Amino acid sequence: MGSVGRVTSPISRLRLAAAGVALVLVLGTVGYMVLGLSLLDALYQTVTTVTTVGFRELGDFGAAEQVFTMALIVIGVGLVLYTFTLVVQVVVEGQLREMVGRRRMDRTIENLRDHVVLCGWGRVGRAVADDLVGAGKQVVVVDRDAERLGSLPYPTVVGDATLDATLRAAGIERASSLVAALADDAANLFVTLSGRTLNPQLFIVARARQEDSIDKLARAGADRVVNPQELGAARMASFVVRPHVAEFIDVVMHERSMEFRMQEVEVPPASALAERTLRELDLRQQAGVLVLAVRDASGSFRSNPAPDTVIHAGDVVIAVGTEADLQRLVALATGR
Repeated sequence: MGSVGRVTSPISRLRLAAAGVALVLVLGTVGYMVLGLSLLDALYQTVTTVTTVGFRELGDFGAAEQVFTMALIVIGVGLVLYTFTLVVQVVVEGQLREMVGRRRMDRTIENLRDHVVLCGWGRVGRAVADDLVGAGKQVVVVDRDAERLGSLPYPTVVGDATLDATLRAAGIERASSLVAALADDAANLFVTLSGRTLNPQLFIVARARQEDSIDKLARAGADRVVNPQELGAARMASFVVRPHVAEFIDVVMHERSMEFRMQEVEVPPASALAERTLRELDLRQQAGVLVLAVRDASGSFRSNPAPDTVIHAGDVVIAVGTEADLQRLVALATGR
């Protein structure tokens, strides 16, 4: 599990103490060499002194050598004992295993490309992660609460999501999308600003609890702003007014056990679909899908498009069909 900003942990103190021991060994060796010992003898004398082994002194020590040795004992022995105490603490508390696991997690995140960085592991974050993973997306979860993230099967980063260093640890510069699902609108605003700055190509979806936060998040760089309360209210009203329609859309979008799915496919340049009408393409026959809508480059939707509708490069075709049907549509659009 990745972690950011934990400078007072035993692991951090152990690193500093080990660096101090190494520095004492170097200074001790150099000091004995200045006092007339060879490199090997100086290193040997330093090691036996700071480890309190003390087999023997290499040659006759005068006042200068004795004073230097006493100083080395006072500084070096204390530092070695402190380092040994930290080693025991790290092993006993299981933090060595945590450190190894964290490094493994960091390497996993470093190898990710086009993944989704999800900031916030509350009820909204959990629901988002479940749908993303179900759709085949790779997710890195960021939250400041280490206990929340302890048992997750996804790569995680413990830290403040509003900090650039935390987002970088989550691979934000290599990610395709960012979901700011923190409980606080101001925090989501900072996450959105940081994400847009670190990766201008990022697709950002931000959560908003207050109505007046929606425009602010959009101006900060969010491509989509979602108010879960409003969506939940609209969904509840739909079940009252149009229960069968609402349930069908809900099942198609989220129920993994149903045969049919809804999918969007962007038409790339030189695609076999480009500059042809829906009648010519006959996608119901070729791919088995039903085209529900087409979105053009300006963002306008053409729902229930007529057979004479021309598909252009850059359009997004929204269709419904089985998983196999939708894969055939993707193959027709991309040539793969």
